[in-house]
Amino acid sequence: MVVKKLAAALLALVLTGAAYVWWGMPARADVTALARDNPARTAVMLQREEEARRAGRAVRTTHSWVPMGRISRHLVHAVVASEDQKFFGHEGVDWDAIKESVEVNRAQQRLARGGSTITQQLAKNLFFSTHKSLVRKGQELLVARWLEEDLGKRRILELYLNVIEWGEGVYGCQAAARRYYGRPCSDLGPHEAAGLAAMIPNPRRINPAVNPARHARAQRRVLWLMGNAGYLGRLDLGAEPPPVEVEEEDDDEGDEEVEPSPTVEPTPPPLEVPTPETPPPTEPTPTPPTGAAG
Repeated sequence: MVVKKLAAALLALVLTGAAYVWWGMPARADVTALARDNPARTAVMLQREEEARRAGRAVRTTHSWVPMGRISRHLVHAVVASEDQKFFGHEGVDWDAIKESVEVNRAQQRLARGGSTITQQLAKNLFFSTHKSLVRKGQELLVARWLEEDLGKRRILELYLNVIEWGEGVYGCQAAARRYYGRPCSDLGPHEAAGLAAMIPNPRRINPAVNPARHARAQRRVLWLMGNAGYLGRLDLGAEPPPVEVEEEDDDEGDEEVEPSPTVEPTPPPLEVPTPETPPPTEPTPTPPTGAAG
């Protein structure tokens, strides 16, 4: 009798936990629609707008969409090398990185490191928020699997590079390239691409307009990772990578600064990223995703 009661209680606990994770999830159809539709606004954009209103600041958002064919291959290389070296080999989740993050979090007794892949980061930006919780991580894992199944790697990268945050009110690589380098993202060279990729872990702090010295250190690290991955040819980058910037604790996902292993050789992107001379394809009309959790 006692065993049956314990089993029933355990089952109830599991079902309650599963229901709690499922609550607030986007509809699968909303994820599938991203294969053809470009989101105009994301959950993180809405979060930042609400934060600005609460702080009494003007809401300013700079965001313009650019297709994959007009994104510099150097930026693709910089982002993959620094954010998710196994991107082309995993199915949305890097379980080794998650295991390492659990060990770090246990040692520090806080959610200090997330181990998120590019696909998980995209799920967060589109449908959730930057606030950390185990429930949100569970939701993120499920949506990441849907994204991988429904969209494919190229489309995931195109969405990611077009919606992620690159400073206060700046979203997407086109707006970021024009803001920080005065040129379209198709014209970014390796150093400029590394400069943008360096900002991704915490774009409102690792930012050339906020802390140029800190941003320069992070940029050098991305260049080292690009060179180590074989994207920059023969450069004297040194035997050891520059250190990871240590971030103080806050609620932002941006302080999850996961150190990519220098020993991992990422699979070169199976993407034909055209040069800037390639005629741009017709840009689809943006439509916002529905069903995003508040």
